Amino acid sequence: MASPSTPDPRSPLHEIENAEWRESLDYVLNEQGPDRVRQLLRLLQTRAQQQGVSIPFTANTPYINTIPRDGQPVYPGDRGLERRLKSIVRWNAMAMVVRANRERPGIGGHISTFASAANLWEVGFNHFWRARTPDFLGDMVLFQGHASPGIYARAFLEGRLTDKDLGSFRHELHPDGGLSSYPHPFLMPEFWEFPTVSMGFTALTAIYQARFNHYVVDRGLRPASGRKVWAMLGDGEMDEPESLGAITLASREKLDNLVFVVNCNLQRLDGPVRGNGKVVQELEAAFRGAGWNVIKVIWGSDWDTLLEQDQSGRLLERMEEILDGEMQRYTVSSGAYVRDHFFGKYPELADLVREYSDEQIHKLRRGGHDPAKVYAAYAAAIAHKGSPTVILAHTIKGYGLGEAGEGKNITHSQKKLNEEELKEFRTRFNIPISDDDVKDAPFYKPADDSPEMVYLRERRDKLGGFLPARSDTSHPMACQTEAIFAEYHAGSGKRELATTMAYVHMLAKLLKDKEIGKLVVPIVPDEARTFGMESLFRQAGIYSHAGQLYDPVDKGSLLFYNEKKTGAILEEGLSEAGSLASFIAAGTAYANNGVNTIPFYTFYSMFGFQRVGDLIWQACDARARGFLIGATAGRTTLAGEGLQHQDGHSHVLALTPTPVKAYDPAFAYELAVIIHDGITRMYCHQEDWIYYLTVGNETYSMPAMPKRPGVKEGILKGMYLARPSKLKGERAKVRANLLGSGAILNEALKAQALLEERYGVAADVWSVTSYKELYRDAIEVERWNLLQSDEKPRTPWVTTQL
Repeated sequence: MASPSTPDPRSPLHEIENAEWRESLDYVLNEQGPDRVRQLLRLLQTRAQQQGVSIPFTANTPYINTIPRDGQPVYPGDRGLERRLKSIVRWNAMAMVVRANRERPGIGGHISTFASAANLWEVGFNHFWRARTPDFLGDMVLFQGHASPGIYARAFLEGRLTDKDLGSFRHELHPDGGLSSYPHPFLMPEFWEFPTVSMGFTALTAIYQARFNHYVVDRGLRPASGRKVWAMLGDGEMDEPESLGAITLASREKLDNLVFVVNCNLQRLDGPVRGNGKVVQELEAAFRGAGWNVIKVIWGSDWDTLLEQDQSGRLLERMEEILDGEMQRYTVSSGAYVRDHFFGKYPELADLVREYSDEQIHKLRRGGHDPAKVYAAYAAAIAHKGSPTVILAHTIKGYGLGEAGEGKNITHSQKKLNEEELKEFRTRFNIPISDDDVKDAPFYKPADDSPEMVYLRERRDKLGGFLPARSDTSHPMACQTEAIFAEYHAGSGKRELATTMAYVHMLAKLLKDKEIGKLVVPIVPDEARTFGMESLFRQAGIYSHAGQLYDPVDKGSLLFYNEKKTGAILEEGLSEAGSLASFIAAGTAYANNGVNTIPFYTFYSMFGFQRVGDLIWQACDARARGFLIGATAGRTTLAGEGLQHQDGHSHVLALTPTPVKAYDPAFAYELAVIIHDGITRMYCHQEDWIYYLTVGNETYSMPAMPKRPGVKEGILKGMYLARPSKLKGERAKVRANLLGSGAILNEALKAQALLEERYGVAADVWSVTSYKELYRDAIEVERWNLLQSDEKPRTPWVTTQL
């Protein structure tokens, strides 16, 4: 018998009380609506706490669909035609991978990810995802990269890709070109908009992209349009710290233009994502705790009747008990097994499915495979206001593969299907391919005038056209910025300053410029005062979509912390990853927002390539443009900070990404020439580069730019003669070349004087602004000379100078 302190929840008295409470809640809900129910529940919770009753915290809702059947909108599409199209896309996506691996064993590719996500994507394509038009920039959809065959297969039906294109999957280096393994704007610049296969970055960059979409509107660079950012994610990649690391920013900024769709197929490459737990519930707790609107799509429509018929509450109880590892087991088991092990645990559940055949039980669907459930979730997501939305959709990995891999631990690595498995897939999805032909896994496309193809075009026409599609709709800037930088060519006279100070002064001038000031986007990760950038707080303002809802403690000072809705500075706090994500959003705005924003991301140089190098690669893959400024660079003035702050190697790391031009300027005029060149090339000539510049905090007098011809050219090509030796003729006992860059160049100049005065050595001092540019030029010349052996050999720049 239960003691008073631990009452038996199933005693007759408690059952009566429970029924009365439920009836009362139902009455209030029916008569006064959900807001009144919430009010009463909060009141009861407060009262219980006042009486000393501790309420266990839970961020979870029951393990059922967030939207009940009677809350679903009517599905607007032709379910039959949509299923036919989805089946054809499934077949062609699978055939791409199978054929690629037959022709080139080991080339890779993924079948099972798209197999689980097909319904999630097709509902979006048919009803929600709007393409770019002359009057609308379109929604942004970041597709789960491992499911790229599904996008190619759909583009094939749309007429944007051919049989030959599909046959060139993962053959990017083929002479005639090929389809990239994953979404990759660098390799397919007119097709893919966002690179998404560095795991974790899709969620991170989607959040900052959604915030940047608000930024360009708040700064008056774009009109408000209601466009959405959709991030199609997998449950496995949510383990990456970057996936969840910025979700509080999304809720804090009230990004109701952002929708995450997490494909919870419960499996990653090696096995279950949470075999001993429930990944949907875990993610729900994280997102609800962070203030997101969470919509769970767990059970298909087949379960609605069972839930409504269950008066005992046992079905929900069993759903709550079940672990993901068991759900995966049920996927690969027979209906009889599910009857015995899922429903058979409680007599009430066994009775509930007594009239169901084993086949009916086996076909009870997960919510992510039910178009009606997915449509309801998407419709609710785009209607929601005030916070971002995440949809947690339960699916089966490898759905449709049958014995070839449906729900199995090996399914992520499945690349091949034998003839019998191809036949099973063909038959299951009713693809009109004969037994004789099926072994070749041919691509299938209905006639252009077939109902399926007509429907496909009608749906996309209604949504503005096809996607993904990438285009640059920005206007090149007028190349009239040289006057901004002219003063730095004259030097600083006796005044000593650091290159960091010179850079901040240039940035302030750029922000004031009437033509390009509105396009400049300063980004800083909580180090503005370190770099002397606080003077920009009042001038440019710190961006906040909400403005400034408080009086800052330093409001009376000249350099107060000035937040405003029209602010230019993106102060990202202690998040280099978030700062880089903002850099990517601003650096790709020419393509994604139709405006040439110019990001200047300023950071401790030690915490750039070394800390977020993968995101810099992501920026390159996205064809981002902009300036990365590694401040407090070098090892001469940060001894007190310790080695973890002293950067002497970031330029070594910057050697690897090809689109990055890396410079280590010593003087203000060099800095001015390089930044002016970057603006000209990236925003006037529309070239895809990222300029990395290191600046220091060692102060010294800045000389004037030498008047000799070729100095500007040399600065940009990587080296030039900064100061020739004064010793001529017989006075020079021996000649030497001294090379330096950054702050160390001053020591080379001192060494020059010492060598001349004490030893009679004629030493020329060369400023090496970029070892990378010298290296790039040298290998390009070497390659050209190798391939054009019948032409006059070219000479590398470094050779012509020395």
